Amino acid sequence: MTPHPTPSPSGRRARLARPAAVLTGALLVPVLAAGPASAAVPEGWGDPLPPIDDLEAILIFIGIPVLLFVLIAAAVYVPAVVRGERINPNPQADSEWFGGPRSDHELESGAAPEGTGGASARW
Repeated sequence: MTPHPTPSPSGRRARLARPAAVLTGALLVPVLAAGPASAAVPEGWGDPLPPIDDLEAILIFIGIPVLLFVLIAAAVYVPAVVRGERINPNPQADSEWFGGPRSDHELESGAAPEGTGGASARW
């Protein structure tokens, strides 16, 4: 087994140059790209909008979505209530067995209806 040679200082620098360049670019590009965003408003545009106080911000960012939620919920539930349907989040409906016996008598007796196939291998 041959020992690995220790890298020279210039080899270490070359190996670290690429990650350092990528990291520097990743940090500098957003900072340099944000420069135009901090520019002053042109003179012909007039006064900027007044700042929004905290109450207005809460009403806009919380009140409007809650209002939309309430309106959508009302649009879903009100027609059903007007028709007289029960609104129950946990209905106690009877279970359905699709393709099963047509009556409880067939289920209890274990007798298969005529003309059935399947696992019994009778066609």
